[in-house]
Amino acid sequence: MAAAFVEAGVERAFTVPGESFLPLLDALVEARVRVIATRHEGGASFMAEATGKLTGRPALCMGTRAVGTANLAIGIHTARQDSTPMIVVSGQVARQFRGREAFQEVELAETFGGLAKWARELHHPERVHDLLREGLREMVSGRPGPVLYSVPEDLFSELAPDTGPDAGASVGALATVPEPSTEAVEAVLDLLRGARRPAILTGSGVPRAAATQELVAFAERLSLPVFAAWRRQDSFPNDHPLFLGLTGYGAAPTVKPRLLEADALLVLGCRLNEITTFDYAIPGEKTRWAHVDLEPRTAHAGLRAPDLALPVDAGAFLRAALAQAETGGNAAPQDRDELNRADRAAYEAASVIDDIPWDGPGVHPGRVITCLQRVLPPEAILTTDAGNFGSWTARGYRFRQHGTFLGPTSGAMGYSLPAGIAASLARPGTPVVSLAGDGGFAMTMQELETAVREGASPVAIVFDNRRYGTIAMYQQREGRPGIATELGPIDFVKVAEACGAGGTYVDSDEVFEPALRAALASGRPHVIHLQLDPAWVSPDHPPGIPRTDGSAQ
Repeated sequence: MAAAFVEAGVERAFTVPGESFLPLLDALVEARVRVIATRHEGGASFMAEATGKLTGRPALCMGTRAVGTANLAIGIHTARQDSTPMIVVSGQVARQFRGREAFQEVELAETFGGLAKWARELHHPERVHDLLREGLREMVSGRPGPVLYSVPEDLFSELAPDTGPDAGASVGALATVPEPSTEAVEAVLDLLRGARRPAILTGSGVPRAAATQELVAFAERLSLPVFAAWRRQDSFPNDHPLFLGLTGYGAAPTVKPRLLEADALLVLGCRLNEITTFDYAIPGEKTRWAHVDLEPRTAHAGLRAPDLALPVDAGAFLRAALAQAETGGNAAPQDRDELNRADRAAYEAASVIDDIPWDGPGVHPGRVITCLQRVLPPEAILTTDAGNFGSWTARGYRFRQHGTFLGPTSGAMGYSLPAGIAASLARPGTPVVSLAGDGGFAMTMQELETAVREGASPVAIVFDNRRYGTIAMYQQREGRPGIATELGPIDFVKVAEACGAGGTYVDSDEVFEPALRAALASGRPHVIHLQLDPAWVSPDHPPGIPRTDGSAQ
């Protein structure tokens, strides 16, 4: 198994070790895989998912029986939602004890298989080779995703017969990249050329295909404005004149109206989920649209079928489209460039986040993000958690290179710090900043010790408003009392220091930039604890949200 995983691209494995898979740990170390112990299996699966998302190569996470795999589940779900290649190995009870209420027994493949793209239990040594290859091929074929192997403890000690070529093979060899037909590409080009207000909505399929430069060239060739799907904001350079913003939570107020105005839309390497489409309002009823994706969507509740559907890799489509666009000319309306400039100016004006008046206590979230933009180099990686604080980044931070943002479309809390650790390990020397609210950060903050021990150096910025702010917002919006949303104080600086990391408390704007620069220069994990007034919710919800006692903030 270890040899197959290495051949498939695995360089790191994350785990809380269990007695049910000890032989695999030995084999992984012998195969020169870096095995990293985490403080919780949820942190392990988040780190594996972030590694796969950032590098395009799968990482491995491991858990023991029912309890360990249950803790891995949140990262398995995240990998499935985010189309991330990831390998999960769950140690199962020994075969002779199955069905007898053995310690921590559960049907692992059946129980957790619904979260994964593919799940099987290995029963017989002679079938191990075939099932390894089947799972690894499924992981990268079509829409990528996590695969789960349930392996009985006693099976690890048996020798699988050599039945042919290596079970792993490289990810590139396992995946197939279908080429689009000339006719299909031409139909998409005709759709875009003939429109007056076309647009592209791009997702993770473009950077996954290493095709960001091709997308830039294609957009420039046909003068097509580009939107990034929610949490896919690094799929197109945000400082490019043709970039018009991110969809979903935190989107600038110009984004949805412009997409609804589109008379032609190319959805490229993008899953049309609820958040990206503004509750399935996009594509609009009058928008003709083409879906180019390894698994294009068909009609379902709330989403009509595309006018054109191409089940191909985004990179393969862009290469073919660029070649055909060179010979077919550009029949775009003459005023398209002027309209694009006006759209860009409106988007930039709507994206300013540091000018919202505020003279209350604590830091101004918009000014924090503006400072990050000023201080961090283009190659810096930002990771984010779930929560309203993320709207400030979505609205105001400009990602200039692909592979510089990690955030879960699953909305999982606790993701940011483990993802930041994984990013720091995958790209040593690259600045990594992890953003989280106090609620989400507290769910995985124990992984600071993992970062210290493993030599990772993320800077974790905690937006502390002492509440589950998103839920408090919904309660207030619906006229409900604030229940179970108020939280007590945590001294995150002391938490960091207890784990061997650095920490700085910041409660005013002028203190933040020196603290950020010092944390980045320290070369070790560092927590910047930002104290916010609980009134801060998002750029669209300025101070005024009441607390549970009814007092205005």
